[in-house]
Amino acid sequence: MDHEKQRLSIETARLYYLSDYSQQEIASRLGVSRPTVSRLLQYAKEKGYVRINIVDPLEDLDELAEQLKRKYKLDTVHVCYSPVNEYKEIQKHISKRAADYLYEIVQDSDIIGVTWGTTMYSVARQLEQKQVRGVEVVQLKGGVSHSHVNTYAAETVNLFAEAYHTSARYLPLPVIFDNIEVKRMVEEDRHIQRIIELGRQANIAMFTVGTVKEDALLFRLGYFNKEEQQLLQRTGVGDICSRFFDKDGNICSPAINDRTVGIDLPDLRKKEKSILVTGGQRKIEAIEAALVGKYANILVTDQFTAQALLTGT
Repeated sequence: MDHEKQRLSIETARLYYLSDYSQQEIASRLGVSRPTVSRLLQYAKEKGYVRINIVDPLEDLDELAEQLKRKYKLDTVHVCYSPVNEYKEIQKHISKRAADYLYEIVQDSDIIGVTWGTTMYSVARQLEQKQVRGVEVVQLKGGVSHSHVNTYAAETVNLFAEAYHTSARYLPLPVIFDNIEVKRMVEEDRHIQRIIELGRQANIAMFTVGTVKEDALLFRLGYFNKEEQQLLQRTGVGDICSRFFDKDGNICSPAINDRTVGIDLPDLRKKEKSILVTGGQRKIEAIEAALVGKYANILVTDQFTAQALLTGT
């Protein structure tokens, strides 16, 4: 009798938990009453034939964040929940978390350095107004583009400035010059020097990471000729503030880097809060290199990206 009850309870549990049959459907299939099915399911749990694990996604996110913090020696990590491993969906959730985090930390007299691109624009659109005094917002890299592709540079810095009741400080130059001599000459302008210096002084920097894939924003903006793009794709894995680096986080083309206008990557290491907001499978290699290079001490990402960074896949 006990052997028959054991067999029947296991079969009932398989139909209910693995095949999603209703208790009434199981009763009809096995030729028993529905209350008997309920008792068999309870018996299966009591005997340990069925083990139910409750997975708390928030608890798992905290653990992922702690593991990332230890692996990359970061000060703070925020891992957001994204329902699907899809770039646009991930971008939506990490942008909201980054905007909320900035609201939490911004204080009077902070200097906030920001970059541009679709992720940063998404962050900017979700910022909440905060009553603070003496805050300054400055572009960390040149924001002028002659391409039809929208960088959202002006819109982004304006929204950041509006959120903290201040005026935006623009860097009204192309991010990459064709000629290093022209770039150096322009940087000698006192106004430009003040903006670049303000970016260096910023105690908070918020930025994302780009890739060297064919559809990368900087490639679509037309800053590079074919040979330069191939060089960056061959030797680099990504960029921060339009400065391209290799898998070890080192600048991969000093010549192109010398033509770039804006904050130097080593300056990001000196920030009180250097916040990298990024996620998505297509960016894993670039994110890994950025963290290896120690350009961020705070990371905002999603659980899929977090798992990939931890497992190396």
